[in-house]
Amino acid sequence: MNSKKKKGLSIKEGTDKVPLNINPRLKRKPMAVPISTEEYIKGVLAGDRIILSKAITLVESKLAKHLEMAEKILEACLPQSGKSFRLGITGSPGVGKSTFIENFGKNLLQQNKKVCILAVDPSSQFTKGSILGDKTRMEELSKSDKVFIRPSPASQTLGGVARKTRETIILCEAAGFENILIETVGVGQSEIAVHSMVDFFLLLLLPGGGDELQGIKRGVVEMADLIAVNKADGERLSLAKQAQRAYRNALHLFPAKKSGWIPKVVLCSSPDNLGFDQVEDHIKAYQELTRRNKHFLKNRSAQAKYWLDETIFQKLGQLFFENTRVKQHYPGIEKAVLEGKITPFKGAEELLKFFGQEK
Repeated sequence: MNSKKKKGLSIKEGTDKVPLNINPRLKRKPMAVPISTEEYIKGVLAGDRIILSKAITLVESKLAKHLEMAEKILEACLPQSGKSFRLGITGSPGVGKSTFIENFGKNLLQQNKKVCILAVDPSSQFTKGSILGDKTRMEELSKSDKVFIRPSPASQTLGGVARKTRETIILCEAAGFENILIETVGVGQSEIAVHSMVDFFLLLLLPGGGDELQGIKRGVVEMADLIAVNKADGERLSLAKQAQRAYRNALHLFPAKKSGWIPKVVLCSSPDNLGFDQVEDHIKAYQELTRRNKHFLKNRSAQAKYWLDETIFQKLGQLFFENTRVKQHYPGIEKAVLEGKITPFKGAEELLKFFGQEK
């Protein structure tokens, strides 16, 4: 009970003094010494995973000083890139992408191959934050020194694909990783962006997830080079076989691929270790076919052009909204659009006129 002189809650003597360090025996780490561009390049090319992680963080940064350094690092690493096989893996949330990658990655490790996993995590549209928990879902792979797992936030980029994923691929290839696995968010149009940066596109589906018509409506099925009906075990095995037949029939309705490859449908189960060898066999067959008919290199060239154009569009959008005259007139035009006085299209035309004028 408080006395008459003290109203409200009182603070126990001594508890108002908070120590600077909760554990006084804990020695504070000295501040990190900045790494030079040359040290970044040397570390990445030597396969130093710590330096590689820092280089990717640098590439993902939006600070002007970081962008300049990142461009120099990418330019130096570019000649050593392009030697890996890039595999895109997508599927709806809950289909088992991370578990599939864990098992598939272990198969690659048994062949003494170095594996890089770029996992794009969904970002909250409200807080803009991401959980970035893929390392916790790939316990075995994360223990190997031949595996590099890099979760990145999807942020506000097209379809949920991290804006700098393509540049990150260059760094990882230069670091000596032979297999680059890109796990997408699996929602929206992320598949389109990932499809434009990988050599092979794998779609994971759940048993009983839909019939042929549903598969036809989903444009992602048309992009897939291989469909794996996942979690094909136990009571779901019968449903998985039905789905396999349905999607095989649906694939016949799509136009032939430029690669000359005919997409396949397989069954997979992580608990039963089912289908992973089959997936790898199909990937090897695809590589042999596309290298033989020259599609592999043609596809890589087409992707480079796509990202050249995409980067220009992104930069132009950034320049537009940073333009002084656009920022000056945007609120007024936005208000007119919201009040229905002018159409959004007319408003856009007016703003573009201001963008074309000198400051």
